[in-house]
Amino acid sequence: MRECFEDIEVGDEQSFGSRDVTREEILEFAERYDPQSFHTDEAAASESLFGGLIASGWHTASMTMRMLVENVFEDSAATGAVGVDELRWPNPVRPGDTLSVHTEVEGTEPWNEGLGLVRSRTTTLNQDDEVVLSMVGLSLYERRDAA
Repeated sequence: MRECFEDIEVGDEQSFGSRDVTREEILEFAERYDPQSFHTDEAAASESLFGGLIASGWHTASMTMRMLVENVFEDSAATGAVGVDELRWPNPVRPGDTLSVHTEVEGTEPWNEGLGLVRSRTTTLNQDDEVVLSMVGLSLYERRDAA
């Protein structure tokens, strides 16, 4: 059975994912969506405050979203989201990093007759357990009572 709004409780936690980040995908994403030199040019990146090539924060968010879809939303009654609060990138993602995700439900509330809102804190970590992304997602789930 698909997980509906009524199945989700404050405090529910999940940890998942093992996503290797490559130099090639950092360059490809950045060239297309965030062409700042510290994402696209290794020589310039080595002279930046980051000291080397790093992934765009938006790339980090995209990789996080992929892991959320595959491990949380794919077999659930999630219908989309209305936003993200508190998005932060406290540490850069570098080529060779391996990412994983931890989520914790912080709140739930009815949204309308058919949907409920779930506030979940998402933290993406690298292989050294350093936080590379944190955010609070505002996801909508179908309500079983309305189905």
